[in-house]
Amino acid sequence: MAEQGNKLRTNAKTKKSIVNTEETGRLQPQARELEEAVLSALMLEKDAYSMINEILTPECFYDKSHELIFTAIQDLAFHQSPIDMLTVVEQLRKNKTLEAVGGKSYIAQLSQKVVSSAHIDYHARIIAQKYLARELISFSSEVAGKAFDEAYDVDDLMEEAESNLFEISQRNIKKDVEHINPIITKAFDLMREAAKRTDGLSGLPSGFKDLDKITSGWQNSDLIIIAARPAMGKTAFVLSMAKNMAVNFNIPVAIFSLEMSNVQLVNRLIVNVAELSGEKIKTGQLKEYEWHQLDSKINKLYDAPIYVDDTPGLSVFELRTKARRLVKEHHMKCLIIDYLQLMNASELKLGNREQEVSMISRSLKGLAKELNIPIIALSQLNRGVDMRTNQPRTGRDGYDAKRPQLSDLRESGAIEQDADIVCFIHRPEYYKIFQDEQGNDLTGKAEIIIAKHRNGSTGDIVLEFKKEFARFQNLDENRINTDYQSRVNSQETLMPEPRF
Repeated sequence: MAEQGNKLRTNAKTKKSIVNTEETGRLQPQARELEEAVLSALMLEKDAYSMINEILTPECFYDKSHELIFTAIQDLAFHQSPIDMLTVVEQLRKNKTLEAVGGKSYIAQLSQKVVSSAHIDYHARIIAQKYLARELISFSSEVAGKAFDEAYDVDDLMEEAESNLFEISQRNIKKDVEHINPIITKAFDLMREAAKRTDGLSGLPSGFKDLDKITSGWQNSDLIIIAARPAMGKTAFVLSMAKNMAVNFNIPVAIFSLEMSNVQLVNRLIVNVAELSGEKIKTGQLKEYEWHQLDSKINKLYDAPIYVDDTPGLSVFELRTKARRLVKEHHMKCLIIDYLQLMNASELKLGNREQEVSMISRSLKGLAKELNIPIIALSQLNRGVDMRTNQPRTGRDGYDAKRPQLSDLRESGAIEQDADIVCFIHRPEYYKIFQDEQGNDLTGKAEIIIAKHRNGSTGDIVLEFKKEFARFQNLDENRINTDYQSRVNSQETLMPEPRF
């Protein structure tokens, strides 16, 4: 039986080598002797597996029999069983692969290949590199073959190639542990930089003063979720914020709009800045003083570091590529995605939509950490908010029933888990609630509810919402803008001819 197993093993290896030679003309990258040395060391010392378990997986082994042996060792480690020649043989027998690897005699031969596990980490990394090289060869061969086939759409092929290359690159991302000392130094450096700032913030300002007080600004590597029901003003909120950041603080911002075209989005920005109705901007039916007003205020947007991408059905893989380029070429400091549920990760062929959204949220958090910038993603809420009915005011305010909760996040609980900050937008007047329990007027008011804050406190802030201008602003801006409008109206005859 042992001879038969050896024969099967030899045939499998020979077949694999023939395929490799036929496809590439050369034998694929491999390190068979190092594979034997690693497996021998694993059966020799009890702590050897813990040294390489994050480096190697069964498929890293070129020799199929070595892959089966490592699988058996992995099974033993999972069940916290001893790993030696006898237990490995027994586990292979349980897995019904003992004869396929060459039987007990081959395991005995392997166990004598080395006398210690001194270099196992170094050997394991070479095996992992050989595996990645084989994966890249296979990947490039497959892409080349499909590129010759005219039945494949080039755009689809590029997207598929990008997603596969992303998967391969992810396998090689290993971050070693660091001693605490340099991390403390890094933390102190950040504190000193923050102390130099007059605004008291440690992150990027949103332009909303009360919000920045709670968050200390949007922090690098954070994933921020802004969630609300339709018609609450999610896009208006992030556009107001993007305008604040880019115009007031000269912070480069990128907006990925999956719902609107870039022209529609910029029209919303023009409405926001010029304080003219969207209908007038769309039709161009402006009075003379309104043309002057538009000409005067739109100068704020010229040369503002705002970049817009309106790719429909954007995938997480496309986003990753574009985001890297934006950071490298335009020194991007913040990404905004409108909105998360319109993204896809279909290339991974996940089982259902909830798994896909979970993958998207995890990828966004990973991207924020990789690029070390805040990523702000809009998200829909489920209908649970609208289904809840308001109760009459009896001690506790009835409009609380319409306030969003973390459980209202749509399609996946992973969004809440992955996010560093979750904010909800709530406009009571949308639900015909015009006063709070103290009798304060809620007309034109929007609550920003910070429901989750991983590194700080939660709380609510109130902003002014100008529905006709799709604009969120600080409460004290209303008087300033009213005064400005009065000056514009009184001086319209003195203004120069507009450019438009």
